[in-house]
Amino acid sequence: MSEEFLKVSLRQQAVYIPATNLPAVPATITPTTAGLVANLAKLGYGVSEPLLRALEGTKPAFQARLLEVFREVMGTSKSWLPLVKGWDVPTGESWVDHLLTWFANMFPAQGTRLPCGHLIPPNTFPLERYNGCPFCGTPFGGATLELHEQGSKLKVLELWTETDAEAFLRSLLASKTALDATQQDSLRLLLSVLPLPTEVPIAMKETRMAVIDMYVARQQPALAQPLFTSPTDVLRYLWFKHTGFLQLVTPKTIHGRQQKNSRNLHPALSQGAAAGVQARAALQLKYSRRDAAMVADWLNALPQTPVQQCEIMHPKRGMWVRFIRALRLAEYSQRAGRTRLRETLDRFYRQDYPVWQGQVQQARLRADASRTLGLLQQQPGLFARSLFANMLWFGPEPVVAAFREVLDQVPARLVFTLHMYAETYFDPQHGRTVKPLGGVGKRIPSNRLLSMYEPAQLAAMREQVTELCMEVVRRRFAAQPTTSRTIFIDPTLHYLPVAIGDRSETVQDVPSALMGTRFTVEGEAVRLFLQWGMGLPAQHLDMDLSCRIAYDSRMDYCAFNQLTTIGCKHSGDIQHIPNQVGTAEYIELDLPALQRAGARYVVFTCNAYTNGALSPNLVVGWMSSQQPMRISSNGVAYDPSCVQHQVRVTQTLSKGLVFGVLAVERREIIWLEMPFAGQLTGNLDVAAVESLLRRLEAKLSVGTLLHLKAEVQGLHLVDTPEAADEAYTREWARNPALVTQLLID
Repeated sequence: MSEEFLKVSLRQQAVYIPATNLPAVPATITPTTAGLVANLAKLGYGVSEPLLRALEGTKPAFQARLLEVFREVMGTSKSWLPLVKGWDVPTGESWVDHLLTWFANMFPAQGTRLPCGHLIPPNTFPLERYNGCPFCGTPFGGATLELHEQGSKLKVLELWTETDAEAFLRSLLASKTALDATQQDSLRLLLSVLPLPTEVPIAMKETRMAVIDMYVARQQPALAQPLFTSPTDVLRYLWFKHTGFLQLVTPKTIHGRQQKNSRNLHPALSQGAAAGVQARAALQLKYSRRDAAMVADWLNALPQTPVQQCEIMHPKRGMWVRFIRALRLAEYSQRAGRTRLRETLDRFYRQDYPVWQGQVQQARLRADASRTLGLLQQQPGLFARSLFANMLWFGPEPVVAAFREVLDQVPARLVFTLHMYAETYFDPQHGRTVKPLGGVGKRIPSNRLLSMYEPAQLAAMREQVTELCMEVVRRRFAAQPTTSRTIFIDPTLHYLPVAIGDRSETVQDVPSALMGTRFTVEGEAVRLFLQWGMGLPAQHLDMDLSCRIAYDSRMDYCAFNQLTTIGCKHSGDIQHIPNQVGTAEYIELDLPALQRAGARYVVFTCNAYTNGALSPNLVVGWMSSQQPMRISSNGVAYDPSCVQHQVRVTQTLSKGLVFGVLAVERREIIWLEMPFAGQLTGNLDVAAVESLLRRLEAKLSVGTLLHLKAEVQGLHLVDTPEAADEAYTREWARNPALVTQLLID
């Protein structure tokens, strides 16, 4: 069995069965298959009829390995032991207990000596309630899972074959938006076991990096040459291989983030300088002669002229200088057959080339509208990205008229982005949430030029942008040939945003969801969980699970330093991890109590209190069930069958992460991902979260886009997918890369 296929299929809420195991005729259910289905139910999964029949044809060894992979993904082998037993009942600890314990350890005193070495004086912490040391937050050992099958709904798994895997690979390659971390990981897994479908055009530059990496790993760099369209693609691949970032995050940014992550609330514990030294060492470039020759050949064969290449390289000139030196390109350019590379490097060092962006800026500062707009029309994508600012600078009429002339050359994802951002950009009363490359989400003030226009004029600008976007979308749908007459649109797709502008950096090993997806709370409680430290030696590694509660006129929180508040209970602060098995923290949210108190929403956060970023492979998410969820005798509150959504942190620059927002009155949880800086949940700018929520709400939904398609193409809506020529179901939308095929260019 190919584990790569299986892991990717699980993210699509399916199970991969090899074609050799598919039975020719229906067979009876064997005890082994029945046991597998029962064990999957304990993890919260059911099987469809086709999948059940396919499982009947598999061998016991296949089914055993299948169950093992499911348990690995759901983390059943990890320790989910919290610090406090029965943490739903407060222990009554206070800062006085910590102060008395500190004195008892500084001066001779009576008390109980714990395995960690700390002395706990009498009449302070109730030690019978703890699984570890209440003073230093060290758990003693781990615990196996005891809770199963509390979930009120099973996630039904479908059958996945090699044909489905090949189709999924094609959809990833053809995706018209940047793949998130989950999709990128799935792409790499599939490319390792499937041949590359060469007939599929690769739409996104970030997607090409995985294919190029595959060719380089197979020592076929010449086959990767057609995938490079400019010097920036070469730089992107080199930086991806060195840092893991698919975007060109500058060394200065990475260095600065790692320094900030190592600062501490207590200055004596800060290690910013040491982290800066380590970051500089990690970012040093060193390449073999074979790598240098390979890159030299790539650059020499690019289609642009040396002048054009230099102009493209100019915005990242500092990075290029480092790579040119590390790769010894000046030396390799002197060899036979690399004349273009030699001329490019000569012009690059002499800076003997024009810079398009500089010409645009010069014309703009001189208020030369005709020249500025003429230059922008040469690069429609950059014109789209600067459309709003130029509308405010030169006035909307000439800018919109010039943009309309090149609108058909603008990628559909940018057209929809304009539609999405217009509502918030032209609102002078609210700021915007942005996330710079390698940075964290932050709120910036509105454009100061907005104050020069009346509200009616700003509303007219929003309307112009919306009409422009809808015009081009209708025109593109109308130009698409179709023989269909009927269409089915699942009602749930109206709550599913189109995946544009969101680059998730976490991996979803369970059935994945788009940022902005809404989950209905099934019962009266939501249980947050955080697990980290699996496979790591015992050490001080303090990750914190917290939440912020927003009321109409105040803010509240539940965290390590406030274990209980209205409607929230925390399982205790763990600061040290046990050896290899990891540990966990929980927060229980009582929805009726929050509603009675008038809470508007609850923001779910996790932070690295220890110097550095969030721990690699940290898992965070929430549970929900229609029936009450229990807590075991030792405090374990994790039940795989109740997990509604969870993600695994893989990137290394975030100090804090917002991973969801509970709208209390609507009883909905909105899945979102917003990195932020700081050791505490108090460092989070809640207004930035509100701004991000407004942006997500302004997004065009998949259902709305499909209704627009039906209207333009004259398709009749039907009530069942079986009766439709084109059926768009929830299962179809589970593959975001497939949804992007609606973005017609």
